[in-house]
Amino acid sequence: MSASQPLNTFPLAGRTIRRLGYGAMQLAGPGVFGPPKDRAAAIAVLREAVALGVNHIDTSDYYGPHITNQLIREALHPYPDDLLIVTKLGAVRGADAAWIPALEPADLARGVHDNLRNLGLETLDIVNLRAMGDIHAPSEGSLERQVVALAELQQKGLIRHIGLSNVTATQVAEAQRITEIVCVQNQYNLVHRHDEALIDDLARQGIAYVPFVPLGGFSPIQSTALADIARTLGATPMQVALAWLLHRSPNILLIPGTSSVGHLRENLRAATLALSPDVLAALDRIEAPAAASH
Repeated sequence: MSASQPLNTFPLAGRTIRRLGYGAMQLAGPGVFGPPKDRAAAIAVLREAVALGVNHIDTSDYYGPHITNQLIREALHPYPDDLLIVTKLGAVRGADAAWIPALEPADLARGVHDNLRNLGLETLDIVNLRAMGDIHAPSEGSLERQVVALAELQQKGLIRHIGLSNVTATQVAEAQRITEIVCVQNQYNLVHRHDEALIDDLARQGIAYVPFVPLGGFSPIQSTALADIARTLGATPMQVALAWLLHRSPNILLIPGTSSVGHLRENLRAATLALSPDVLAALDRIEAPAAASH
């Protein structure tokens, strides 16, 4: 059977967004803390991403902290009209590089102003509320106070749109009763598919789903299976994993991160990788061992 490529764009925040974007987290130093080893290389990656057509950059002022947003500003300000910068709130960094929850309304207000200052903006395009939960897994609990606080900042003109990160379907529904939610950012990949129903529900509503850790949590057997499929396609495992996500649902937007121009170009080529029904079926089977363990 013939291979197919998914649509390349999706509407988000009133714009047409290319589904393969860029996540800026890796531009900071080790552990997402402190400055990069090579500042010029970090600047080059950001400029190359935009030159190659990326118009969706994901960031946060707690990357570094402050470092990544300052790099984005240095590299790209004044920003292209079509560039969508999405940031997130919910944590601050300790002097020991710890990730410290910062979810009180006053914390969120400070975070918005930090992002505005370091990005050189008067209004943030999208702010994702990052529920801390576990590092890569959500936990139930009301987010009403936090969403109300962001909605108030939105009414003041400091935020255009609100999204959520590391959340459950119940938390999404709660937030939607307060304000419009334009995107959800959770962990999801070939072997972590707990959000299947949520992705489909958001797709029906025209809401973007942005998976983080697109290649993580694989067992050696699963990694070998992915590598074998990639080899038959003349692609890298990362390219195949990203292409599978693009095929999974039209509302999935990707933000793979890298501090290398070469890896950036390699990742973006995943948008051109066509997968046949047979290849998609083989990739779907990779999930089975992980699913059986839950």
